[in-house]
Amino acid sequence: MQKIHIIGSVGSGKTTLARTLSAMLKVPHYELDNVVWKRCTTGDIRRTVDERDEYLNSIILTDAWIIEGVHYEWVTQSFQHADVIIFLDTDYAKRTYRIIKRFILQMAGLEKANYKPTFMMFRKMFKWNAYFENESKPEIVKILSQYPDKLIILKDTKEIEKYFKKMLSNGIV
Repeated sequence: MQKIHIIGSVGSGKTTLARTLSAMLKVPHYELDNVVWKRCTTGDIRRTVDERDEYLNSIILTDAWIIEGVHYEWVTQSFQHADVIIFLDTDYAKRTYRIIKRFILQMAGLEKANYKPTFMMFRKMFKWNAYFENESKPEIVKILSQYPDKLIILKDTKEIEKYFKKMLSNGIV
């Protein structure tokens, strides 16, 4: 398993899982938000579609990667090249709790953010969470159904731990 795509809503645990797997497998991980946005000290700048796609392709063409994000409409090549696709289908209430917890930790300076943690961003995360549940998730499930041999759907931390313990014991990870 050298090419992993992790997809899920805000607060689903994508970044945490990507970081954990990255350290365990010694494989670099990439956040799709950072593919979309150039992070600048003066403020984020959205990449053009061509820049974004070129950046994603440059990642995909490497030997090993973990890509994570909620994006699904323009990442088909990542799904196609992935050895495994992990869909984190975390419970809506759990994601809501994590959004609140993350915001508090970021405002207290205890957790790093790629963006400025403002109340406006906090509100957006609730909207994104609801949109994911009601609109994006059915579309994602349909798209991912094209990859049954490499799709893994995990719903909570216990399932994630159980899956990776099994993979470790089988020598796959």
